[in-house]
Amino acid sequence: MKYIRSLALAGTALASVTAGHAFAEEVAAPPPASGTAASDSSGRDDIIVTGSRAEQTFAGTKTQTPLIETPQPLSVVTSDVFEDQGAITISDTVRYTAGVVTGTYGRDTRTDGFIIRGVSALQFRDGMRDIFSSYASITSDPYNFSRVEVVRGPASVLFGQGSIGGLVNLVSKKPYFETGGEVAATYGSHDRKEARADLNTPLSDSLAVRLVGKVRDSGTHIDHVPDDRVMLAPSIRWQLSPDTDITLTGLYQEDDSGSTSQFLPIVGTLLPNGDNPRLDDDTFVGKPGWDRYDGRLLQGGGSLTHRISDNIQLSVKARYIDSDVDYRSHYTNSYTHPLDPYVAGSNGRLIQLYAVNSPARLNVFSTDNNLQFNFNTGAAVEHTLLTGVDYSWNKVRNKSASTIDIIDIYDIDRDAISAPDAPGDWSTTSQKQLGFYVQDQIKFWDRVNTVFGFRRDKVINSDGTKDFASTFRAGIIGEVGAGISPFFSYTESFNPVSGTTFDGSRFKPQRGTQYEAGFKWQPEDNTLVTITGFHIKESNRPISDPLHPNERIQAGELTTKGIEFEASHRLPGNFDLLVNYGYNKVKVDDASSFNYMPRHSASVWSTKSVTVNDDLAFKFGGGVRYVGKKDSVSPVWTMTTDDVTLVDAMAEMTWQDWRLTINATNLLDKNYLSCLARGDCFVSEPRNVMATIGYKF
Repeated sequence: MKYIRSLALAGTALASVTAGHAFAEEVAAPPPASGTAASDSSGRDDIIVTGSRAEQTFAGTKTQTPLIETPQPLSVVTSDVFEDQGAITISDTVRYTAGVVTGTYGRDTRTDGFIIRGVSALQFRDGMRDIFSSYASITSDPYNFSRVEVVRGPASVLFGQGSIGGLVNLVSKKPYFETGGEVAATYGSHDRKEARADLNTPLSDSLAVRLVGKVRDSGTHIDHVPDDRVMLAPSIRWQLSPDTDITLTGLYQEDDSGSTSQFLPIVGTLLPNGDNPRLDDDTFVGKPGWDRYDGRLLQGGGSLTHRISDNIQLSVKARYIDSDVDYRSHYTNSYTHPLDPYVAGSNGRLIQLYAVNSPARLNVFSTDNNLQFNFNTGAAVEHTLLTGVDYSWNKVRNKSASTIDIIDIYDIDRDAISAPDAPGDWSTTSQKQLGFYVQDQIKFWDRVNTVFGFRRDKVINSDGTKDFASTFRAGIIGEVGAGISPFFSYTESFNPVSGTTFDGSRFKPQRGTQYEAGFKWQPEDNTLVTITGFHIKESNRPISDPLHPNERIQAGELTTKGIEFEASHRLPGNFDLLVNYGYNKVKVDDASSFNYMPRHSASVWSTKSVTVNDDLAFKFGGGVRYVGKKDSVSPVWTMTTDDVTLVDAMAEMTWQDWRLTINATNLLDKNYLSCLARGDCFVSEPRNVMATIGYKF
């Protein structure tokens, strides 16, 4: 039986690295099946696309498993691809991925957001959770990662508490044993000036170091909101022996920014406001120089893989995060009366303005450790058994101060706007999670593959209360001929919920279950098609208590079901094509709120390379993204925003080791809004054009 090169879930890659191939998350090359380019055998991020069935990487099981043997859809986007697509943020890297919706608050300089299968998804870095609290950390930089991976559906068995929709995992760049790298400079829209470098060198046959860095000075499409950054990410790899590999990674990042999400009222943006004009897309309602989203992030981590014997392997990973964010912002009161937010008698001009000062501090320690055993229980029955334990601890400290002013939103007196300090003590919340997991992958007759997993978690909250949860997964996939491999899976998730009911009873964890069925088809090495249908149900959602105002009960349910299609094909002449489509229907009970899920989304991305001679080559690319009408549901009403079609493009000239690239997103400068039933709207990011000159060695 031939194999497809699989798509990987990277942070877990260390769990199953074979001798001499440790840290293969940087070395192994994903297939074009998810629109990705591959890395060569040295670990460099060169474009070498392949669909060989005999090659493997990691596929969402924390073991070395080919995609064709994994009963779930996975997507991987390498740095070559998301750089071609003009990605500035992590959200940008997955906008051509089936079943994923980004930009729900427009371009957001504060945080990255992903909706997978109708539900907000969690962000992981190298297989361990990266974000634990809203507005307590700064956004990650795509340049620091070799690829971004999407796991769709509940994944608690391997990763603990999390979203029922799925997760996005970022794979850090790591050292390899060749001298190489690049330096580049970019200038673009909003006076974006950027310099970056990725430098790698071996110090000996067993020791290598890598440094990734970026400096940026930039404005944004919103007045008075900068987007400045300094980022340094050093790493060192020590191949102690053919059986032992150690990598240490670090990160320093400082952002000086603000909020491009201005929370403008629906009346005056999406809906008319009497005789008043529509609010400008670059409207800034705050106080210049005071409204900020400034952050400093430090991370340090390490990983070790050791091959104990031919059939047993140990993997150990750990990371510590220290984050410091100062968030000061203004936003209008469009929530009390969403359809009539203005002060009575002001002819739709005067509106309440909140000023909020909310600094936050975040500390996180995470570790994931497992053993992998390979053995047979018969001539035609092979087992890959994984047993592991992971632990995480996080502490969030914050404080807040606020004031309310009245402003004329069409003629703001910024000198009169309040700017409160945030004195006083910090409030602290913390949480610990300890999980034990076991997974057995069984292969029958080299044709049918099954996976069974079980996990038990214990969560300790700030007040000393404890939550316990057990989750399970099972799946089967098998080749039936002609390159067709049907699959079926069942997965579960849990997510602790803080709070109590009116009688003082603690909330139980939210629970999610998913049934999924589909098939993967690879008629030839350069073509891969995945079609899947899913049904997810989440229970124990907190909703308003109908008998006690301002209290909540756990009676809410959410159901999301849909179909996803993902296909890639390489045509003769270095012509790559990626096509995605997703249909998703979300239903919530009458007492719940829900935001931003289009029924239909689709995208097409294609690139064409042309070689003139040994020194000169060109590359052209373009894409179209369609996002259907989006519903925002509240217990009172439903707000629907229009669908939108966006066009992106790129062109690149390579001469010897030099390259000149021009990227354009939203090429046609399409204007659109995303609005919430609670009363606010967010403007789209306009056309963005960047030119980059770089030298690669």
